[in-house]
Amino acid sequence: MGNPKGFLHIPRKEAGYRPLHERIYDFAPVEQTLNAEDRKLQASRCMDCGVPFCHWACPLGNRQPEWQDLAWRGKWKEAYDILSLTDDFPEFTGRVCPALCEQSCVLKLHDQPVTIRENEAAIVEQAFQAGHIVPCPPRRRTGKKVAVIGSGPSGLACANQLNRRGHTVVVFEKDEAPGGLLRLGIPDFKLSKRIIDRRLELLRAEGIEFRTNSPVGSSSEIAELLEKYDALCVAIGSGVPRDLPVEGRGLEGIHFALDMLRQQNRQVAGHTVPDEERITAQGKRVLVIGGGDTGSDCVGTSVRQGASLVTQIEIMPQPPERCNPDTPWPMFPRVLKTSSSHEEGCQRRWNLETKRFVGRDGRVVGVEVERVEWEKDAEERWQMRRTGETETIEADLVLLAMGFVHPVHEGLVAELSLSLDDRKNVRGDGTQRTSHDKVFVAGDALTGASLVVRAIASGRRAAEHIDRFLHNE
Repeated sequence: MGNPKGFLHIPRKEAGYRPLHERIYDFAPVEQTLNAEDRKLQASRCMDCGVPFCHWACPLGNRQPEWQDLAWRGKWKEAYDILSLTDDFPEFTGRVCPALCEQSCVLKLHDQPVTIRENEAAIVEQAFQAGHIVPCPPRRRTGKKVAVIGSGPSGLACANQLNRRGHTVVVFEKDEAPGGLLRLGIPDFKLSKRIIDRRLELLRAEGIEFRTNSPVGSSSEIAELLEKYDALCVAIGSGVPRDLPVEGRGLEGIHFALDMLRQQNRQVAGHTVPDEERITAQGKRVLVIGGGDTGSDCVGTSVRQGASLVTQIEIMPQPPERCNPDTPWPMFPRVLKTSSSHEEGCQRRWNLETKRFVGRDGRVVGVEVERVEWEKDAEERWQMRRTGETETIEADLVLLAMGFVHPVHEGLVAELSLSLDDRKNVRGDGTQRTSHDKVFVAGDALTGASLVVRAIASGRRAAEHIDRFLHNE
């Protein structure tokens, strides 16, 4: 390391967010950036700790100390070269990853970890601005063809790695543009879609073909793919949302979170949504059920749409704010997370179980909830106890943001008769091959809903095993 004692006299400095009174009126990115000199200083805080737990925590195995040192020296191209060896899309992970690496930084012991995620995003942006990132198509083709079904982070990573190995890759996407949930699930104020399009231009220039508006589900379509391609990779994500089948579920005004987010992202992209189909929070009391990132995205979207009040509830107890003895360092801490959306105006409540939806004239007007308590049993497992204390939270719009349960089985999975695991995800063996000899699986379809960084890692592993399969290894 060039400056192993930088952390002693350089404090952690985050770029922060745009002023609240400005950002709540648009869908432009909320996160700001530091100038290059400040960013170099932040990279210099990487302390040559001996055991880089940041590397240990990263699903991709990013070599953070190496590219932090290069960034501090202003060698942005070399830093990007090291970063891109393990991460296909650092411009995505540098914006939407919860930074498992950062939470495992040795300096996190004093709540002053290196700004690893922001440094990562800065490196790739510096490389783009300087023209260091250019198309690099493979020098030769193997003659093998692979079809990747799904263009989310795992599908894109798998396609990228296979293309680099010289295979001909075609990516099939059911929606109007590639990107999966990166494009339609994550709001523009967290990830601008120009960032996705910039990378897609590179992938196309390197030889990857994208076929949009191309759902693959019928027996004839699948039979054609199996005949034309030497291998298939199923990267369709975990698309079935967790429902809440309680009394009143059929009332108008109750929607899955992703339905709202997809619709809003399409509107930002210039698509027109008929008034009778539009899900809007304008002037409404919004209740978001679910305390994760998707729920937070619903909060920020509702604020921008002009909601009169936004409330977010969670059945689990409120996490501690700083340290959680159940998740000691260097584990990823389960602590209270306050996002930029929460800062924009949201009432957050915990320990509430939804009992029923209350309606009037066919529309939802409230949600009856019961307070619950959580206690650990003799085996240290959390057990829920109902208290009998109920109340009704007034709401004109309810958004269900409780995660996803498994991939969609109808169509591709069913037609291929792919084996499923106990959680109804597509079962893959140690090489991520499915029960069908020519078909592999990657990302959330294999693991269940998870992080973008884990999806990219899964896509890379799938590509490695597909490559070996194509070479009869």
